[in-house]
This record gives sequence, structure tokens and C-alpha cells, in this order.
Amino acid sequence: MMSASDSAGPRDWAAFARLFVRTVVGLIAGYLAVAVLIDPYDSGRSTVLSAGAVRPQGPRTAAASRGRDPTFEGAVFGNSHIQLVEPARLTAATGIPFVQLSVPATGPGEQLALLAWFLRHHPAPEAIVLSVDDYWCTDDPALPNDKPFPFWLYSHEPLDYLRGLLRFSVAQEVVGRIGWLFGPRRKRATADGWWDYEPDYLKLGALDGERFRAARETPVPDTPAAGKAGPDFPAAERLGTALAALPAETAVVMVFPPVYTAGLPRPDTPRDRAETACRQAMTTAVQRHGRSALVDGRRERPALHDPALFFDQTHYRHALARPLADEIAATILRLRKTP
Repeated sequence: MMSASDSAGPRDWAAFARLFVRTVVGLIAGYLAVAVLIDPYDSGRSTVLSAGAVRPQGPRTAAASRGRDPTFEGAVFGNSHIQLVEPARLTAATGIPFVQLSVPATGPGEQLALLAWFLRHHPAPEAIVLSVDDYWCTDDPALPNDKPFPFWLYSHEPLDYLRGLLRFSVAQEVVGRIGWLFGPRRKRATADGWWDYEPDYLKLGALDGERFRAARETPVPDTPAAGKAGPDFPAAERLGTALAALPAETAVVMVFPPVYTAGLPRPDTPRDRAETACRQAMTTAVQRHGRSALVDGRRERPALHDPALFFDQTHYRHALARPLADEIAATILRLRKTP
């Protein structure tokens, strides 16, 4: 006697396969519809459930909401090397509402994507502050990123966004945002994006302890890091193109963030020549925008030799960040007075 499974013909299996495919497609389409509606990172692609506030999350995704917030007319871009500059301090000094859009462990590719996102929602900003560090000195035109970054979230292409929503981690965020939106006690992240890393570093030990001392005092090699010898620095060209398209009234400040003396190359070494060439390329790029200036935090001065001001060679303390913010603010005010 034949079983029911034995008697199932090709048509039955084909019908089952079609039903299975339709079910999967329907589930995916249904999930995408819900995900787009919920807009897990408040990117503004759907404003039905926009809460006008940033849900606590990492800066890589929080920048989607902060970067489109019409409250802000100035923005700071970079990584942890500019993170300690307080937007509120810039706002108080210039009268321009500033947001911090710096993201730790990012380079030019990620930061240019964030700049494009901000400009998409603020086509005529009052001021842009951009930190340029060693990450920008890559000679790879692909501008590779060391850490994962949600480029899809900041893409102009709808299909990129939809593909990004299909990630499992994003599906978790969809559920999390639903709970946050309808929860009785909604926690909110800092609106202007400022994140003070100094307390976190101080928990790791004393500044004069071996951990910090080794990270701070070990001299850099005389040869440039792999892929950073130049002579071409493609990030500079992309930056120059982006800045050249800005309105003439926008004040642009490029910042070379402070570096502890042991992290600076010895004069007339291959590393020194490579870094000098990179900084010159970046300076040329920012000059493509007429109302621009450079704030050089690397310039020689006693503060760069003070170990009490640095956790390592590139992460400094408030006592250095606050004067840097004041110099940036003064530069913005000067640029805005320029005819």
C-alpha cells in the first residue's frame, strides 16, 4: 500500500514550494512595512511615530536622529579625538546651536557619510567643525573603515535602507523602539550628542600608572604606518569636493586635534614628511571653501608636553578640550565677520 507522501506528485510539491515562497515574501514584506513605520533609529523616513527625542543608543545610529534635527545649525564631525569638545560651549560662545556628531573609531569614509547626512537636512548650516586626524591620511581610495558602520542608515538610496532593515540586530531595535515609544518611562539620550569620556578613563587607573604611562610615552616609529605614506590622500579630494558645494555663508573650521609629544614624529623622518604632506593636502581641501580656517591643536606649546592632560597620545582631558573649543568658537566668530 502506498503512503500519502509516496503518492504526492510533482504538482503537489510545486504548489507547496509556491506557498512557502509566498509566505516568506509576505512575512518579509510585512516586517519591512512595520520597520519602515517604526523607523528604529528615527531617521525621518517615517515620522508617524517620531518622538522628537533620541532613544539611548550608540552614536553610530543616534546620529541619524541628531543629524536631521532642525534645532541645530552647526555640527562637529570626527571621532573620539574631537569628542570632548562640548557643543554647548560652542553654542554659548557663538550663538549657533551645535550638535556633536563625532563617532569613536571612525575615519573619513564614515565621517563624510555623516557630513552628507547633516547637509541633506541642513543645506545651509551656519557652521561646520571637522576634525582631521591620522585616519584621514590613508592612501586607499576606498576609505576603508576598521569598525562596522551603518552606511545603509545614511544612504540616499531607499533600497540600501530597506536592505539594512533586514539585519537581525535592526529587527531587535525595531522591537526595542516599540517598547520605548509606548513605555511609561521613556529614557532620553543627550540631545546635542555630547559624551564625556573622561570619567570612563579615570576609572581605569591613575594617570601616572603603568597602563596610561606606556600608552602615552612610547614614541611613534620613524616610518609611516602602512597605507599612510602618500603621496596621494584621496580623502582630501572627497572632502574638498564636499566643502566646495557648501553655501558661501557657512563657516568651516578644520581642526587638527592635539597629540601628546611622544605621539608626534621626529623632525625630518619619513613619518614626519608623510604626516606633513597629509596635513597640507587636507589644508588645501578646506581652502576650497572660501569662509574656512584651520585650528591646529598640534602646534608646539607646553600643553602637549604635560602628561597630566593626556590619557594616551591622542585622548586628552577637559583642561585641553575647553581651550580648544574656545579657539574653535573664536575662529567661527571671526569667519562670520569676514565679508
